[in-house]
Amino acid sequence: MKKETRTVAVINKSKILVIENGEKLVPIKPICEALGVDVDSQRKKINDDEILGSVTVLSTATGADGKQYEMVCIPYKFIFGWLFTINPRNVKEEAREAVINYKLACYNALYQNFTDQSEFLEFKQNQIEERLLVVDKATSDFKSAKTVMDDAKKELKKVREMSFDDWLASNRQLPLFPEAGSDEDITDEYLRSQE
Repeated sequence: MKKETRTVAVINKSKILVIENGEKLVPIKPICEALGVDVDSQRKKINDDEILGSVTVLSTATGADGKQYEMVCIPYKFIFGWLFTINPRNVKEEAREAVINYKLACYNALYQNFTDQSEFLEFKQNQIEERLLVVDKATSDFKSAKTVMDDAKKELKKVREMSFDDWLASNRQLPLFPEAGSDEDITDEYLRSQE
């Protein structure tokens, strides 16, 4: 596979390169120079790191002068973690704010990565509980409405089944309160009140 070099970022007007040769590698020297941190101390820090030290490789890269050099490189996916370890107090004054902002962005990304799932689950549980209350109320309202509807159907059936004689017997009135007694009881009570 042909080795390709491309710019992925610019730090303090210095191009940060990725060497693609089957794997994306980033030389650390141009980044150290752009930030104004000591290359040798960063190389040592990387080599001493359990993870970064195991993935560090030497690769040919183009220097700021356009010449090819063997440089210590780390895989592109690890560059963000390594940059997070750089202390803003150790960088050039003009790079300090950018490094602080980068670290803050990393803290936010870590927080989101490790809390988004639990925040989602909490949000989902709250939504479920709210919807259950709505469903419970709708169920209760439905049962009440069903009872009212069933009672209304019974009353409608009684009116439909009422004969002319029934109507006359109840003093030409529809029984308003059927649960108070039978039609005859209501008629008898009415007749007594008229005496």
